Order: sequence, then C-alpha cells, then structure tokens
Amino acid sequence: MKGLLAMMGVLSTDSKILLILLMTVIGYTQVYADAIGFIADEHQLSTKEKRVGEAYYRDDMKWMIYQAEVSDDNPFYQIFLKNIASGDVKQVSPGTGKTTCAWIHPEQDKVLFSSTHEDSEAKNKMNAEIEQRKSGVQHSYAWDYDEYYDIYETDFTGGGIKNLTQTLGYDAEASWSPDGKKIAFASNRRAYAEKLSDEEAALFKANPSALIDIYIMDADGSNVKRLTQTKSYDGGPFFSPDGKRVVWRRFSDNGREAEIFTMNIDGTDQKQITRLNKLSWAPFYHPSGKYIIFTTNLHGHRNFELYIVDTDGKKDPVRVTDLEGFDGLPVFTPDGNYLTWTSDRTPEKKGHLFHGKWNHPKALESLSLK
Repeated sequence: MKGLLAMMGVLSTDSKILLILLMTVIGYTQVYADAIGFIADEHQLSTKEKRVGEAYYRDDMKWMIYQAEVSDDNPFYQIFLKNIASGDVKQVSPGTGKTTCAWIHPEQDKVLFSSTHEDSEAKNKMNAEIEQRKSGVQHSYAWDYDEYYDIYETDFTGGGIKNLTQTLGYDAEASWSPDGKKIAFASNRRAYAEKLSDEEAALFKANPSALIDIYIMDADGSNVKRLTQTKSYDGGPFFSPDGKRVVWRRFSDNGREAEIFTMNIDGTDQKQITRLNKLSWAPFYHPSGKYIIFTTNLHGHRNFELYIVDTDGKKDPVRVTDLEGFDGLPVFTPDGNYLTWTSDRTPEKKGHLFHGKWNHPKALESLSLK
C-alpha cells in the first residue's frame, strides 16, 4: 500500500484517477482515507452481522458498545457489548422490538440504550417487517420515531434492566455525561403530554420528528429539563469532554438540511457551528475539546463524508474522508488516537464498522489550531 501511495505522487491526474479505480476493484479502499491523511491503517471491525452502526467506547477503552442486526427472527437493531481485549461479544438488550442509541457508563459496568420491547405490539411489528422484506418491496430509508421508545439502563449481562423515562413518545439518542451524573437525550414527549397549538399539531401529524427537542435529566431519570425550544428536529446530543457543553444537530423546518450546534448544559449560549446548508449531523467532540467531527452530504445527496470543524465554528470545516457512499456516525476513542465510524464501503453496500488511527496533529494544523 505504501508503494502505491508513493506512486500517486508522480502520476498525472488522469493516471491517478485510473489507479484509484483499479485499487477500488481489487479492494484497496484504504487509499481514500489515507490520501487525505487523517486516517491510517483503516480496517473493517464488523463482518458477521447483517448491518452494524453507532459504536461507542468506555473511558478505559476496555469495552465497546454498538447496535447491529444479527438474528433472522428480529429485523431490527439490538445492542451488543464487546470486550476489546478478548473480542468476546454479548447481547445486552432484551431481543424483542427495536433498539437504538447505546452508550456505556464512563466508569461503572452499566449501559444505556433505547428500546421498544415493552410495547405490546413489538412482536407484531417485528413480524410485519419480516414479511415486508420477504415480499421484495423496497421502501426508501426513513428513521422510525416509534412512540414506545424509552431509555433503559442495564448491567453488562443485560440484567437488572430499568426504564428511566417511562413516558409515551420517542425517547432516544441518549448519552451519559463524562462524570456519569447526567443524561442528555432527544424526545417528542410533549406532543403526547401537552395541548398543542393548531400549527404544532399539524406539524406533528405530518412529521413526528418536528417536535423532537433536546432534554437533560439526572442519571436516575429525575429532574428532566427541556433545553431546546424549536419546531424542528433537535437531536443527537453528546457532552463535551469537560461536561460543560452539549453538541447536537438541528434540522431545518423543511427537514432537508441540518447544522451542528453547541450549548451549555443548562440550554444557554446556543451557538451554530456549521453553515453548509446541507444535511450535517452526528457530531462528536475530539477528547482534546478543540474540534468536532461530523457527517455531511455536502458532496451529494447520497454521498455522506466526515468533516471536522473547530468548536467555535470560526474556521471552515475540513474534509476527512473521500469515498462515494456513506461514511458517518464517527466517534473517537477516549484517548483521541483512533476513529471508529459506520460505512457502506463493503461489497454488499451494507453498513459496517470501520476503524483507523487518527492524525490529531494534522487535524489541528488543518483547522489552524494549536
């Protein structure tokens, strides 16, 4: 591979394009990330699952949690915990219904995820999805804002499961704060619990995500506070490394664009970070706290790439990946030295986890940061 990369430097533009095409055919997809210089030693982490996404690490880097579709009996994601040293994997979600958005407690042997397993229709919905797939009818991808999603906590065995939200409405996209004392999450619960204006009711009927806001609560589910007050989808919150701020993405009113924002954990000082006028989402802080990595379709409706931007949004965002298709949901390892993300750069074009060494000095240089 190093020899091929060296060769790139002496070729004409047309020859470079031809060489890239040839390397794609024979499997040298690593060159796309390395050619930009942010990711080295890229490799695929997941292989046996049907589709995989959203991997996150515990602070000691001994455990990784992710969502995957594995069983023929359940067409929806379930949550899996992986021991990094041994490679052993175990399912920690109940196995019934849908699950999403897992997280690991920074210190304790506890995990967090959203699930619909307490929905009385969970199994019927599973069977309906299986039959739909058997029919061969293809539906356009759309995220499911099931009102029976609740946020659950469980131990590393999947035992002692506890419902932290117990509220009708989509409660998901949750993460613990660095000290494990707070949980940030997204919810449209007020659409089910409050009297909506005619405008809000119409918005919600047309699009259940329109009334999703960012909330924060204590780790036991108490003291819930709404942080955003818009009529568009605010979601995907993550805490900054120092626990003082939250980064998230806000969709436009028409739902076709999204930008990255940050705010204090009390909801004050809401600051727009990107202004790309495209679909920019899945933001995540680098552990240094100096920049944020995110996903955007700036280069085409179905071509999602990774970008970085400084935490104040004063610099132009910088491109990290360059490969047609989906590269998204990025997360840094807690030491900041590696990047894990979801990509469909596989022969089957199914989402899988990829991993590579992160070039932090280059990131700082590209954003003119110290």
